Amino acid sequence: QVQLVESGGGLVQPGGSLRLSCAASGFSLSEYAVVWYRQASGKERELVATIGPAGGSYYAESVKGRFAISRDNAENTVMLQMNSLKLEDTAEYWCAARGARGQGTQVTVSS
Repeated sequence: QVQLVESGGGLVQPGGSLRLSCAASGFSLSEYAVVWYRQASGKERELVATIGPAGGSYYAESVKGRFAISRDNAENTVMLQMNSLKLEDTAEYWCAARGARGQGTQVTVSS
């Protein structure tokens, strides 16, 4: 069964950091591009970052220089390191790959 499970969300103050993880089961995540999305309340879905099978990455302008996407193939996981978090980063975040998506994890940036 193909499954993606996100973890690592939570409440953090502006300027803080969080690391999200996207763990896959039922397939090898290393063979697929992985996308992190987010959606804030009342807003449209936004593509945050992607990583290709060879490691090439792409970032939305809104997170470039603050977020970093990476793979841990041994753990069949993709991570999203989020630094210098801003209030506007508050959203539900989820990963997607191979036509599947996880249930999402909430990130709340608040003072």
